[in-house]
Amino acid sequence: MKTKLKSRILTLLILLFCCFSVKISAQEASVEKSVFGLETGFLGIWLNNEVRLMDQLSLRTEIGLNAGIFGRSSIKNQPGFILTPEITLEPRWYYNLKKRKANQKNISNNSGNYFALKTTYSPDWFAISNSENINPTSHFSIIPTWGIRRNIGKHFYFETAIGIGYRHYFGNDEVNLKLKDNVALNAHLRFGYRF
Repeated sequence: MKTKLKSRILTLLILLFCCFSVKISAQEASVEKSVFGLETGFLGIWLNNEVRLMDQLSLRTEIGLNAGIFGRSSIKNQPGFILTPEITLEPRWYYNLKKRKANQKNISNNSGNYFALKTTYSPDWFAISNSENINPTSHFSIIPTWGIRRNIGKHFYFETAIGIGYRHYFGNDEVNLKLKDNVALNAHLRFGYRF
């Protein structure tokens, strides 16, 4: 009688384990609940947070310093550079998480391909530059973007993206007669650290 009871318990445990395993593998691929990161690229440094809205949809917020390079500085006769602040709000749709998970590829840290709508405001609060008399002009851009994000180890990752959109300049027309609303390009390669 004890042997029958043990075999029934063992059978029940095996069935429960199988059901539990099926339940785990049936879970949907999803973006992380919240991801904090620090990124740098060729032109700038950014601090960001990405929050899950739905299984494959996240909202990324970002603050940082965007860099630019321009011709020779009139003061020092060398190439000029400028760092200006920017604030970005970017909904992202990670469209291939299910496929990556089915192929047993890593999807942690939102590692996948995405479409995004990058909306960025660059205020004219300050500028850091090696040239004098630099007065940044505030502007707003909205850029549909395609990108990929991949992990490099546990905490490091890289991200590359490309998109084309629209930029609108704010400010005094007398000061910035040459600045017109125009086409905006988003092309970047960034390396990041996940906290």
